[in-house]
Amino acid sequence: MFIDQVKIYVRAGDGGDGMVAFRREKFVPNGGPAGGDGGNGGDVIFEVDEGLRTLIDFRYQRRFKAERGEHGMSKSMHGRGADDLVIKVPQGTVVSDVDTGEVIADLVAHGQQAVIAKAGRGGRGNKRFATSANPAPELSENGEPGQERSIQLELKVLADVGLVGFPSVGKSTLLSVVSAARPKIAAYHFTTIVPNLGMVDTGDGRSFVMADLPGLIEGASQGVGWVINSCVTLSGRVLLCM
Repeated sequence: MFIDQVKIYVRAGDGGDGMVAFRREKFVPNGGPAGGDGGNGGDVIFEVDEGLRTLIDFRYQRRFKAERGEHGMSKSMHGRGADDLVIKVPQGTVVSDVDTGEVIADLVAHGQQAVIAKAGRGGRGNKRFATSANPAPELSENGEPGQERSIQLELKVLADVGLVGFPSVGKSTLLSVVSAARPKIAAYHFTTIVPNLGMVDTGDGRSFVMADLPGLIEGASQGVGWVINSCVTLSGRVLLCM
């Protein structure tokens, strides 16, 4: 099984601060508290998109941060809560915490969602602290910080294209040209002893996985030159085992 891996940083939005404010009304010289609450920050949510096949997009953007909630306002107006940051991932993505190794989510079904980083709660305005003993409090809360974490994404890769042929005919060279993969290239048999995978970007927002397979030799079906320890899957069907 081949794993496409990438490490990224995510941070949920902070909660907005509560406000200290007082009413200013005609004929009410000592108006009561009127500070609104801060809005909640946005969560960082991963959602499965069956149209995605690789994690190549995360190689170009590795930091994601959701918006914070608005601060509370006067006249008892609450701050607006921030929208959640929804990040699309391919089916089969396993999300784990880099620091603890804990598996946060195993995303396998189209449309499945998981909260990866929880947002901070908005702080309360001074209106929330009014009591009979203290009808005009000059007290409010700051918003809570959003959760931040470094995570690792792992994807079991299904190759879309496989390069099959005799040894030393240029399969590894082709893979190195059309993708960022750097397979070992040399003019002798068994240079490629295990399949190499490369992510190919088509330039129009799409990508696919190409597999460079070890060269076929006479007697391979009887195990000549092969060590059975892994398989390459092409379009959902096992073509070659190594």
